[in-house]
Amino acid sequence: MLGNDLVLSGSLVKNKKFSYVAMGHIHKPQDVNEGFQPPVVYPGSIERVDFGEVQDKKYFVIAEIEQGKDTRVDWVELTGARPFIDRRTTLRSAENVTEALKAALPKPKEMLEAIVRLSVEYPREWDSLIDESALRKYAEGAFEFHLVKRPQSEARVRIAEGQVVGSLSPLELLDQYWLAAKVEDAASLQKLAQEIISSDETGLIT
Repeated sequence: MLGNDLVLSGSLVKNKKFSYVAMGHIHKPQDVNEGFQPPVVYPGSIERVDFGEVQDKKYFVIAEIEQGKDTRVDWVELTGARPFIDRRTTLRSAENVTEALKAALPKPKEMLEAIVRLSVEYPREWDSLIDESALRKYAEGAFEFHLVKRPQSEARVRIAEGQVVGSLSPLELLDQYWLAAKVEDAASLQKLAQEIISSDETGLIT
């Protein structure tokens, strides 16, 4: 079945000769013939399987089937399904980073046996300030803990106060960009840029 789902027509599964049609595979609980006979029921998964199901309620189904009578379906909500906890935060300060990230998570007792994900955005240069081992220790009661780090690069070039962009040469502007973007081997790139600009001005390419 890998790569191919079996597709049945609605008229086939909603045939009134059936008393009840039990469907599988789809995780979302639903009766695709709701209000009519026969019930065509996807009970859904009994556990959440990914973060797309964070808010989904889980059920099992009891169907009372008796020939000559309409089938009755009772949906029983499962209260013990493993919780998925998904949190997101953005670091605004380089001070007390670990405490700020702990504050973005639930209390340790609320994470017990849960699958927890914390996504954090921050300036790339603060990467070393994130103590992942301390966060894992804080969330050690969780069944599973995922830390998703999303470093952001600051690419804006800031020129000195009172300086006009138009007064800077292309090479001077490029030099400030290398510095602002923290580009490795900027000296070699600057030298290459100088050669390209010089060859363009003279019309000679070496």
